[in-house]
Amino acid sequence: MKFLPTLGLAGCCLLLHACVLAPGQHMNTGELNNKKSADGARYQLVPITPKLIAMDKASASPASLDPALTAYKPDDYHIGPGDSLYITVWEHPELTSPAGSQQQTAANGRLVRPDGTLFYPYVGQIKADGLTIEQLRTEISNRLTKYIAKPQVDISIVGFASQRVTMGGAFTNTAPQNITVAPLTLSQAVGSAGVNAQLADLSNVVLRRDNREYHLNLDALSHTLQGGQDIYLKGGDNVYLPYNDNHEVYVLGEVLRPQAISFKTTDLSLTQALGRSGGLNQTSSSGKSVYVIRGVENMEKAPATIYQLDNTSPSAFAVAAQFPVEPGDVIYVGPAGITRWNRFISQLLPLSGLINNAANAQYSLDRDRQL
Repeated sequence: MKFLPTLGLAGCCLLLHACVLAPGQHMNTGELNNKKSADGARYQLVPITPKLIAMDKASASPASLDPALTAYKPDDYHIGPGDSLYITVWEHPELTSPAGSQQQTAANGRLVRPDGTLFYPYVGQIKADGLTIEQLRTEISNRLTKYIAKPQVDISIVGFASQRVTMGGAFTNTAPQNITVAPLTLSQAVGSAGVNAQLADLSNVVLRRDNREYHLNLDALSHTLQGGQDIYLKGGDNVYLPYNDNHEVYVLGEVLRPQAISFKTTDLSLTQALGRSGGLNQTSSSGKSVYVIRGVENMEKAPATIYQLDNTSPSAFAVAAQFPVEPGDVIYVGPAGITRWNRFISQLLPLSGLINNAANAQYSLDRDRQL
């Protein structure tokens, strides 16, 4: 029966070290306070407090627009290749509607050719590209005076095609939008294109103009005075609305639904992120171990930051609601001590069965020898 004491001693040793051997993810706060991990990575542990929230708000720079964007103001529309013009010469229907007055207006339109010219009876070839409507009207009137006394000319654009704004990304409609005699603003273009609410990232809209990129946080601008300053678009502009697949935070640990959460706006609070994951698991989570892990590109030059929320404080809910998480953050909810113990026991039970079987076998062997 020497085998039984040995097994019993081994079992006691396992039980005495249960807290150390308890399976499951957990953070060693003692290691965090040393500010350096075993592999040499640097980080700092920062408690999430009302003071921290106030300091972050005070240091945050408000969203602003580049002066180059707000300075642009569109002038009169300039005709270009692809535009279709309806030219009226009063009291001369043969010039105004050569296809017949019964035809639609577009059928009697004059298309500006790719080289910027158009043809008109008695006028011949005329360079229309770059002219305003008034300038072209004056030019045609002057040329018609050779054939018509005091011609009354009127011009309207029935088809706009020379100046376009291209749309791309997480819009529901990415068709190009034409610049017309009525100025087109960014908000109008975005509204017409439609935002895909599930896939879009409104915090980093990219406007490309004249070989330069402007990054616009439309969500943040809507909460500032500059949000009322609309941006006028011009031909050749490209508006790109990014997808939010890279705009994610990751919620792990003792929550009901661990998952990656994407968000389309600037701000997502810690409370919102935990809420979307179903909240803390009340039977297994530890209120003191809610962490937000925020890394940096090079932890040798700058330390990563691990924010800790003491969820046992009554004010923790108010603080968490004002603490913004950032894309790439990892939110980790650690298990309670009893949870680690239960997981340890659940893994120990199969081992205890082996111990009992071995003990019974030894007992039977000793009894057979005695018989």
